[in-house]
Amino acid sequence: MSNAALRVALLIVSTTAAKDPSSDASQDILSEVLENEGGGKWTLVDTKIVPDVVTQIQRQITLWTDIAADTINLILTTGGTGFAVTDNTPEAVSALLHKTAPGIVHGMLAASLDVTPFAMMSRPVAGIRNKSIIITLPGSPKGARENLQAVLKTLPHACLQAAGMDSRTLHAGGVKKLEVEAGLRPGGSQPHSHDHSHDHSHDHHSHGHSHGHGHGHGHGSLVRHTAPSSNPMSNDPSLGPSRRNRESPYPMLSVEDALGKIKEQTPPVEIVTLKVDRSLPGHVLAEDVSARENVPAFRASIVDGYAVVVPKDGNMKGVFPVVSVSHASPGHAKPLKEGEIARITTGAPLPPGATSVIMVEDTILKTMTDDGKEEKEIEILADNVREGENIREVGSDIKAGTTILSKGEQISAVGGEIGLLAAVGVAEVKVYRKPVIGVLSTGDEIVQHDRPGDLQLGEVRDTNRITLMCAARECGYHVVDLGIAADKPGTLEETLRDALRQVDFIITTGGVSMGELDLLKPTIERSLGGTIHFGRVAMKPGKPTTFATVPVKNNAGERVMKVIFSLPGNPASAIVTFHLFVLPSLHQISGVSPVGLTKVPVTLSHDFVLDKTRPEYHRAVVTVGKDGNLVAASTGGQRSSKVGSLRGANSLLCMPSGKEPLKKGTKVDALMMSGIRIEL
Repeated sequence: MSNAALRVALLIVSTTAAKDPSSDASQDILSEVLENEGGGKWTLVDTKIVPDVVTQIQRQITLWTDIAADTINLILTTGGTGFAVTDNTPEAVSALLHKTAPGIVHGMLAASLDVTPFAMMSRPVAGIRNKSIIITLPGSPKGARENLQAVLKTLPHACLQAAGMDSRTLHAGGVKKLEVEAGLRPGGSQPHSHDHSHDHSHDHHSHGHSHGHGHGHGHGSLVRHTAPSSNPMSNDPSLGPSRRNRESPYPMLSVEDALGKIKEQTPPVEIVTLKVDRSLPGHVLAEDVSARENVPAFRASIVDGYAVVVPKDGNMKGVFPVVSVSHASPGHAKPLKEGEIARITTGAPLPPGATSVIMVEDTILKTMTDDGKEEKEIEILADNVREGENIREVGSDIKAGTTILSKGEQISAVGGEIGLLAAVGVAEVKVYRKPVIGVLSTGDEIVQHDRPGDLQLGEVRDTNRITLMCAARECGYHVVDLGIAADKPGTLEETLRDALRQVDFIITTGGVSMGELDLLKPTIERSLGGTIHFGRVAMKPGKPTTFATVPVKNNAGERVMKVIFSLPGNPASAIVTFHLFVLPSLHQISGVSPVGLTKVPVTLSHDFVLDKTRPEYHRAVVTVGKDGNLVAASTGGQRSSKVGSLRGANSLLCMPSGKEPLKKGTKVDALMMSGIRIEL
C-alpha cells in the first residue's frame, strides 16, 4: 500500500456558519480525528463553508472533483443530513455521484445505531465522483466524529482504488492482510477503542447542530428514494436525472376515486349577473326567474278577421260596416260599438269594446270604397257567436310574477329560453360564471401544427392543443391559447404563473410521466405551491393524468383556488381524459348538472379484445339501427398515440379489464361525446 498522504477536503454546510464561521465546531473535531486516529495517512488540504443551498454545495464539490489540479482523495461534508426542510446535502451529493458506496453508509449507520435508535432518523450518502470519495456526515459534532471513526480505517484502501491503483496489486495478500494494515486486526496497530461510555447526551433524535441554526443534521440512515409516502411529492428537477423517482410516488386511483377527488376539490361556483343577449346561452341560472310582465300584455287576436261586439243573442249574421283597421303595430284604436266591425290581423290588439273576433273565412266582401282599395262593408255568416272567441287574453300565456325558469336550468340557444326571457321583459339574470380555460402544450419536441416545411428528427406537430381548444369551445367555454412551453423549469413556471393571471382553469398536455424532463408535477408542487390530488389513474389510455389545484390571489386580493389538469401527451389519451375528467370539473364549476358525458347502454357489433389489467375507454362509433337499438363499433387500433382512432369517434365505451374478449352482442355503457349516428 502506498505511504503517500491522502488529501482531504472538508465542506461545512451551514447557513449560520456561512455568515459567522466562528459558530462552527465541526472543523476542529474532524481535523482531530483525522490527525489522531488516521494513522498519519491523511492531510486536510482545504476547508470551505457554504449555506444550505443545493447549487452552492454542488459547485464547491465539483470544484474539488472536476477542476482541482491535484486529486482530492476524500471529501467530507458535515451538516444538512436531517429531516428539516432546508436539509439538502444528501440530495445535492447524490446527484453528483458516478458510483454509490452503500457499504460505507451501512457502516456509519450501524455504528450510530449502537449508540441510539434515533440514528435511523438521518440520511447519509457516500460514493465516488471521478477519483474522489465523498461522504456526508451529520452536523452534530459528536455525530460527525462517530460516523467518521466508524469508517475511517477502511477509507485509505477505498481512496487508493478510486484514484486508479491496480486492484490486483492492492489486494495482494488477501483481505486479512488489508485488515492488519488498516489496524482492524491484531498483527498491526490496534484498532481504535471507540468508547461509548462517554457522554451521549446530545440529541440524536433532534439532530441538534452546534451551528445553532435549527436544521436537522443528524446521523445517517439508509434511503430508498422511491419509498411510498402519505404525502407523495414529485421529482425535484434540481437534483438531476439520477435522483428522479423510478416509479411514481402517487397512488394509483380508480376512475371512480379520481372522479370523487375532482368533485371534492373543484372550486365552488361563482354567481354573476349577465345581460340577456347572445352571450347567455350555455350558462346555468343561479336563481329562479319570474316574469316581469304579462304575455300577452293586451287582448290580441289569434286569427286574421274582424273584431266585433257580440250581441246578447250571439247572432252575427248580416252586413256590417268596417269602421277601422287594427294591425299588429303600436297605436291607438277607435272604440268599437255594437253593429260595427274592425278589420284585424293576427296578433293585433282588439279595439276597445270588442268582445270577439270572426275569422275572415266566415265572411264575404260586400262593397268597397270608391277607389277600390279598402273594404267598406262585410257580410258575416256566423251564428251563435260567443264572447272571447279567437282572442288571446291578457296574461293567458304567462302571468306577471310567475316563475318562468328555475335555478339550475341551463340556457340553450335552441330551446327558446332566450325568447322566453325577452318576452317577459327580463333584461338580465344571475347565472353561474363559466371559467375561462387556458390550453398549454409542453415539450421541446413540440412544434406548431401549421408550421410549414418538413419535421426535423424528433419533432412532433402539436395536435393536442388545437384539439382540446376546439373540444372546450364546442362545450361552450371561452378558451385562451397559452401556446407551447419548453421543458425547462423556469420557463414552465413563468408560463403557468402568467396563465393563472389570465384564466381560471388550465389544461396542459405532456410532461406528466416519469422522464427527467417531465416537469409539470414538480413545477405545480414545488414552484407554484399547488396540491396534486392525484397523479395516476388505473385506466387505458390516460394512466398519468394529473389533477391539481393552485392557490392564487384574485383582483380583490382574495385567495382562491384554480384548477390545473395535466393530461398525457399522447393524442388519444388527451382527448379521452378531457371528456372523462376535465369536462365533469368544468360542468361542476359552471353549475351544470348532471356533470360529464351522457351515458347510454349499447350493444357491441363485434368482439372486443380487453386490456388484461386496466379498464379501457375504447373510442367507438355508436349508431341507431332501423330497429331502434344502439350498436357500437370500434374505430380501430386503440394505442394512446394513434391519432387515427379519434376519427369519427362519437363515444367512449366503458370496457372492463379481462383476459377474454367481450363477445359480439354484449351490452356495455357508452359515454357519448357527440350525437348518435343513424344507420341508413
